[in-house]
Amino acid sequence: MDLSLPQLPFPLRTYGPDGHWSYEDGALTGWAGPRQDRFVPPTGESLDSASDAPRLLGAPEGDFQLIARVTVGFNSAFDAGVLYVHVGERAWAKLCLEYSPDVPTVCTVVTRGHSDDANSFTVTGSSVWLRVSRTGRAFAFHASRDGERWTFVRLFTLGGERETGAALTGFMAQAPLGEGCVVTFDHIEFRPSWPADLRDGS
Repeated sequence: MDLSLPQLPFPLRTYGPDGHWSYEDGALTGWAGPRQDRFVPPTGESLDSASDAPRLLGAPEGDFQLIARVTVGFNSAFDAGVLYVHVGERAWAKLCLEYSPDVPTVCTVVTRGHSDDANSFTVTGSSVWLRVSRTGRAFAFHASRDGERWTFVRLFTLGGERETGAALTGFMAQAPLGEGCVVTFDHIEFRPSWPADLRDGS
């Protein structure tokens, strides 16, 4: 399924399991089914992710920032709403609002063959603002409690410039241990630029 949002200058396409994606009144909603996740455990030798999760992704050109407020209907540990970037089958990253394991937390996962996993800060309630930015081969993750002042979370790269030139970016929902959860993204915004300063709150 393809979906076009008025805020984004590129179309979105579904990947993975059916996320029942819908868009209405400025809000994008998706649903993760039971035990759907995208993670390659660093403690195992296998390069196979445990499962897959619904994704809605497009291919923005050049430098950009993708911003959205995410709200998660938490039911079980590690339920999450995600901004996601993908440059290859074993090269992708997640910026999540996740129940980790019983407190809403901004978390990141960067996968280069295997996944890492890092918590940033906790959140009161079930919503937070997330932002993923790109310039060249570099990506940055930020999060905000109010959509105004941004906390720097992570700066990283996933691969060579040839790969990241075709990076897919967008939205994901996950429910690794539970029976599923609903995720809503609103206040969606696209900026064709890299942030002027990653660490000054802007």
